[in-house]
Amino acid sequence: MIDMKKRNIPFSPPDITDSEIEEVVNALKSGWITTGPVTKEFEKRIAEYVGTKKAVCLNSATAAMELTLRILGVGPGDEVITSAYTYTASASIIDHVGAKIVLVDTAPDSFEMDYIKLAEAITEKTKVIIPVDIAGKMCDYDTIFKVIESKKTLFKANNELQQLFNRVIVMADAAHSFGANRNGLNSGQVADFTCFSFHAVKNLTTAEGGSVVWRSELGLDDEWLYQQFMLYSLHGQSKDALAKTQIGAWEYDIVYPAYKCNMTDIMASIGLAQINRYEDLVQRRKGIIEKYDKELLPLGLQRLEHYDGISTSSGHLYLVRIPGIEEKARNEIIIKMAEAGVACNVHYKPLPMLTAYKNLGFDINDYPNAFNLYQNEITLPLHTLLSDEDVEYIIQCFKTVLKNSVGCQNV
Repeated sequence: MIDMKKRNIPFSPPDITDSEIEEVVNALKSGWITTGPVTKEFEKRIAEYVGTKKAVCLNSATAAMELTLRILGVGPGDEVITSAYTYTASASIIDHVGAKIVLVDTAPDSFEMDYIKLAEAITEKTKVIIPVDIAGKMCDYDTIFKVIESKKTLFKANNELQQLFNRVIVMADAAHSFGANRNGLNSGQVADFTCFSFHAVKNLTTAEGGSVVWRSELGLDDEWLYQQFMLYSLHGQSKDALAKTQIGAWEYDIVYPAYKCNMTDIMASIGLAQINRYEDLVQRRKGIIEKYDKELLPLGLQRLEHYDGISTSSGHLYLVRIPGIEEKARNEIIIKMAEAGVACNVHYKPLPMLTAYKNLGFDINDYPNAFNLYQNEITLPLHTLLSDEDVEYIIQCFKTVLKNSVGCQNV
């Protein structure tokens, strides 16, 4: 029998052990705390884990996505498509580079874009599609590439790099899906470019941070592309700080008035310890998801399916929907869970509901499926600091709250 004495269960704290602390101390003692040898080692480890030739580490997934668009030459006059059901970073980067944001509704009762509507949204101005691997589950990239192929004659390249693809380019917002796989391929091996997040709440954290990888078989010059990311992320400086430490190597040039979004060795040192532990962390998340599924699915609740035979999620978020309720009732359930000591969340408030996107002309009435997802979705705590007893407590609290909530009597 689970002890129902009130607990304090945070939504998503970082799992930091002595291993991470030791790596950070080593970096601090080394005298090298900005981008240097530890960051380069972390990039190597990411590429090895994902199965790509190169990886670039930056200070966020947002920076990784924006720099990718800039390197691809996406800008004013272009259109970039993403999901209406995502966090702002998936779309704000499109605005940053001066391109037009095109939002696509989700499919009915799905957290993925409606791929029929995706096809309808592609025009001669479309340069990039940004699918969102929500909760850690990879999108249906096979269908996305089929859609792109069917619209290939519309594509008009603006530069040699775009001409190399000769079609709309796929850049995955894989902020949630590091470690996921689909049809035998890892997240990072399917989309043309894949951008990961290592933010504090992610499965693998560097406190803040992100990474971008790409498919080498497309004919890209890996070393040239890597150097472009180095230039764009370090002011356009022709030598990074590490290279300038070589004897007599102070001289440098600024070849482009670029940006400042590099990862530091302190951040990368946390990541090195995390990637050493990562398989165990992912397996623990899987165990918690299986406990949730076993107890909650018989109640008639709906959830994002993390393991479906063709794909294995990274298990980042547990998204559950309560059929038949609306936004107000959902919010009351979250409050009652908080009163019981369990912090819950919502993923996501669709972009057209947010002021910034309303001001750009978006209207949530044009995205009914995304709104229907949002109004009855609750995200339960899912992290590796949860004990089995914590998980049981969350489940029992959730059952009790649902039983006593308006509109949930049939659950």
